Amino acid sequence: MITSIANQQIKNIIRLEKKGKARKEQDVFLVEGIRMYQEAPKEKIVKTYVSESFYKREKEMLSGKDVEIVEDRVFQSASDTMTPQGVLSIVKQYHYKLEEFWKKENPFFLVLENLQDPGNMGTIFRTAEGAGVDGIFLSKDCVDLYNPKVIRSTMGSIYRMPFLYVDSAQETVEELKKRGIRVFAAHLKGKNNYDNENYCKGTAFLIGNEGNGLTDELASKADCYVKIPMEGKVESLNAAIAAGILMYEVNRQRRGGR
Repeated sequence: MITSIANQQIKNIIRLEKKGKARKEQDVFLVEGIRMYQEAPKEKIVKTYVSESFYKREKEMLSGKDVEIVEDRVFQSASDTMTPQGVLSIVKQYHYKLEEFWKKENPFFLVLENLQDPGNMGTIFRTAEGAGVDGIFLSKDCVDLYNPKVIRSTMGSIYRMPFLYVDSAQETVEELKKRGIRVFAAHLKGKNNYDNENYCKGTAFLIGNEGNGLTDELASKADCYVKIPMEGKVESLNAAIAAGILMYEVNRQRRGGR
């Protein structure tokens, strides 16, 4: 049992929580909580740590599992959450290849530009899985996907939603268009409401920064601007909410709702 905060493994967990560079160097990320532990692909788990009280409570669930027991007080100090559930795993990072994104006919993609809020990012990933998105492209200035706050917000979708950081979102959009994928941007200059377009063929949506929206350079690459109608004095929606509305309209149409 680990009984000291000075233990090298505990120090490394804290480093992985706080430093994106450490996560990148070790090619891993952290997940906390029972659900995230249970959903993690077994071949991806590097090591799992459980608090002493969790181990006593969940001996049956943990039977035959390779876990390191940590004194409760030490586990609390290593956890990134206020009320830890008592289980934490180090998991291997994902590495998708660009060619994997082109396998499906009439794919549905998101292109995220400079998204900074961890909660928004995680929520978009979770919603994307639910709505049937085939993959997500992220500009290199987006928040680190392996930030613990992002991971928590994905609620497990990090394990299943293909994604790729790209050097140039503009070049990615050009490649999408070359492949016959229609690119839409939610924009104040949109001519039609979002639900007046057809998304049954290859479709991609551009989603911009929470405060500034899409850059003019990327927005100009879109085939079509669409708008989400607003009542009252609201000018814009939270990025994750707007993305969710658009994603589920695609889902509705592809289920035969058009």
